[in-house]
Amino acid sequence: MSETLDDEEVERRLPADWERDGDEIVRTYEFDGYPSAVTFVNDVAEIAEEEFHHPEIVLRYDEVEVRFTTHDAGGITEKDLRLADHCDGEY
Repeated sequence: MSETLDDEEVERRLPADWERDGDEIVRTYEFDGYPSAVTFVNDVAEIAEEEFHHPEIVLRYDEVEVRFTTHDAGGITEKDLRLADHCDGEY
C-alpha cells in the first residue's frame, strides 16, 4: 500500500493548475467542445487502467473535472501526483 504524503509535500509538489480539496487533488480542463472533452476522458481512462488507479471524472460539454486520491491509503500519495502529471501530458 502507498503512504500518504504530508500536507507540506503535497503543496510543494502539486502540479500547476491542480488544487487540493481535502484528501483529493482536483483540476478542471477546458475544451473547444464535447468531442475533444470525450477524447481526453478516454485518454485518461487508458492511463488509469494501465496504472490501476482510477480518478473520479466529471464530463461536461466542454469541461472535464478530474479528481485523484488513494482510497486504500486514506489520502494523497505519490501515485496521485504522478497521474496528475500524466493527465496534464494528455491535455
